[in-house]
Amino acid sequence: MFGGQRVSKASRRVAAYGTVDEANSHLGVALSLLPESPLRVLLLTLQEELFTLGADLATPPDAGRASARAPRIGDEHVARLEQRIDDLEESLPPLKTFILPGGHPAAAHLHVARAVCRRAERLAVAAREEGEGISDAVLAYLNRLSDLLFVLARAVNNETGVADTPWNPPS
Repeated sequence: MFGGQRVSKASRRVAAYGTVDEANSHLGVALSLLPESPLRVLLLTLQEELFTLGADLATPPDAGRASARAPRIGDEHVARLEQRIDDLEESLPPLKTFILPGGHPAAAHLHVARAVCRRAERLAVAAREEGEGISDAVLAYLNRLSDLLFVLARAVNNETGVADTPWNPPS
């Protein structure tokens, strides 16, 4: 932990920021598979923001000087995610059904990153419920990021000419 406190590797806070790191790694795989695209800049920006998120989660508010120096996720980060979602959705056909994760390999990894991000959100919520000082902005960021990753997977499929696979529930 930033600030030097000792904490169990089994703590929910550690699990949350470890899971954020896992999501970030999946973004790296998606980037490695994505052909030249304007979406690359957005993915690199998200990777940098995930480092900020990890530092925020790894630095409790009561960590003294480390807490004052730690980068934090704020409402402005959440607002940017929401704007990115809106911007990307404008260029995509409307969804008429649920879709299955997959498509282009980069899109498939973005779907994995989305699921990992949802797990990080659940862990952060659990840590907060256990008394950890995790901000509203961190929880909102994780929630909106998973939505953005879903839209990004669709955007990659759209950009690369790979159709999303609709879910056809059994009748």
